[in-house]
Amino acid sequence: MKNRGTFLLSAGLGIVAFSCLPGLCTFAAEAGEAIPDTPFYETFWSLLPPVIAIALALITKEAYSSLFVGIVAGGLLYSNFNFEGTLLHVFSDGIVSVISDPYNVGILVFLVVLGIMVMLMNRAGGSAAFGRWASGHIRTRIGAQLATIALGIMIFIDDYFNCLTVGSVMRPVTDKSRVSRAKLAYLIDATAAPVCIIAPVSSWAAAVASYVDEGNGLRLFIQAIPFNFYAILTIVTMLYLAFANYDFGPMRKYEDIARDTGDVFAGKKDEQGAGLEEVNPKGKVADLVFPILVLIVACVIGMIYSGGFFDGESFINSFSNADASVGLMLGSAVTLVITMIYYLARRVLTFREITGCIPDGFKSMVPAILILVFAWSLKAMTDSLGAKQFVETVVQNSAGSFRSFLPAIVFLIACFLAFATGTSWGTFGILIPITLGVFPLTDPLGVVCVSACMAGAVCGDHCSPISDTTIMASAGAQCEHVTHVSTQLPYAILAAAVSAVSYVFAGFVPKAYIALPFAIVLMVMTLTAIRKFDPDKPEAAGSRK
Repeated sequence: MKNRGTFLLSAGLGIVAFSCLPGLCTFAAEAGEAIPDTPFYETFWSLLPPVIAIALALITKEAYSSLFVGIVAGGLLYSNFNFEGTLLHVFSDGIVSVISDPYNVGILVFLVVLGIMVMLMNRAGGSAAFGRWASGHIRTRIGAQLATIALGIMIFIDDYFNCLTVGSVMRPVTDKSRVSRAKLAYLIDATAAPVCIIAPVSSWAAAVASYVDEGNGLRLFIQAIPFNFYAILTIVTMLYLAFANYDFGPMRKYEDIARDTGDVFAGKKDEQGAGLEEVNPKGKVADLVFPILVLIVACVIGMIYSGGFFDGESFINSFSNADASVGLMLGSAVTLVITMIYYLARRVLTFREITGCIPDGFKSMVPAILILVFAWSLKAMTDSLGAKQFVETVVQNSAGSFRSFLPAIVFLIACFLAFATGTSWGTFGILIPITLGVFPLTDPLGVVCVSACMAGAVCGDHCSPISDTTIMASAGAQCEHVTHVSTQLPYAILAAAVSAVSYVFAGFVPKAYIALPFAIVLMVMTLTAIRKFDPDKPEAAGSRK
């Protein structure tokens, strides 16, 4: 497998060079320049680096080197294959730049603190105590899945926080109920970004609102919620599959193995976070619940603090103006201190044990942090090649001719762009200003298009193997990343297809009270048809245990 992966990665590098042959002719003439002008700027070639990274990740099942190959491809295109220019662009303008960005640093600090928090809760016995408590209240696979969905919906403040917290809390419950880690990762991922994007009090709402002028961002966000078909239909799909106790595609194999044998990993245990579950006999459910509640409250306070709430701004305005990176970083840091004091006061952990959790928690987050840094660097390469401007031109050129179909077009473009770059927030920044430039805020179709942009961004982010939330969901469930991506993809694509049809309908009938019921009924009918005509559908007997 290693030899095959090495061969494919080498082939990928060859494809990069071969695909970019038009630029080789300029190499000799411009080799003396550090970073010469590139003919690939604002062309479809600007999307080649993420396409290469995604293709290699899916083929080789190895994320780190695949992402790095994509980054190098972006550096080669940007510098016209100038060696010095490529080296400087990849490291100085790429990796070093994203690591030193204050916003990214705040997110990394937040992740490290969450990793330490998870380690502390495990060492204190909170997770094990919750598992013991849940075993007496949650007795079925359906109950375990519904409890995971409910918890994911309740933690709507931020998708990173959602992924790691829900994973830490629900792993003992779903393991006992024989729910596969692949299914747990899907439930975590599907209640992260899709829930945050329809929650007015969330870091996502703040991000979207920041792209709208004249203080109308939050109002537009709320108006767009009923048209956010992908997010709503993803929740509908989760509930349908849980109540029907039905799965299709690659997910079925993992669920069958977990149900029949109790092997929730299906022989593919992810070593990330392995050995972190230490049972502490002193642990109680409160040792898990209290830190999580404090974290929620502290993060909300941190968000509104960063938005100027304590300087006289209203709650809504402060949340709209919040800096998610600063708010989450401060909130998690305060929570960490309070949690340490709480465990010391409860005498469930000694000071030495608490300090020992700090490096262990950091180490547990290293794989996710490494992929995040590479994913951010890949986005930097794509931005430097003018991908935003290229997409903007494509959208603006098609706006006039396909007015009623524009919501569906925006949705599909957002899906592709978010999938290729692995970022939904970056997609918001590209497409929402363009959409608002085409349609005024008073146009009902403009609200539908803004919602289509948000839904498509979440959809592409949900499907992308280089997405930060996809990575966090894998980490939260301690599931092999490629397994999570491959098992989730059929569900996400199905919801995306129904959403696209629904946006065509909404383009002609931009009424939420008509379009939303249409989308939900179409989703339920589609799932029912798949289940009814599934030739490999397992017998219902015994499947609900």
